[in-house]
Amino acid sequence: MTFYDVKTRSNVDVPDGSVKTQKFETTTKTGKTQVRYQLTAEHGGRKLFKFVNEETYKKHGGK
Repeated sequence: MTFYDVKTRSNVDVPDGSVKTQKFETTTKTGKTQVRYQLTAEHGGRKLFKFVNEETYKKHGGK
């Protein structure tokens, strides 16, 4: 999986086994529920994250 490292301004390849998933559900002012899916990893002591679609989230083990 490729992540973008903001500090070094370069793309970093991270093994798929070290990628974790997160799901954020928020409620908007109008009462609708907004869902965002995120993949996280750590490389070189820095945390990396990437927002993805639901299909990619489930592919990496998201529930």
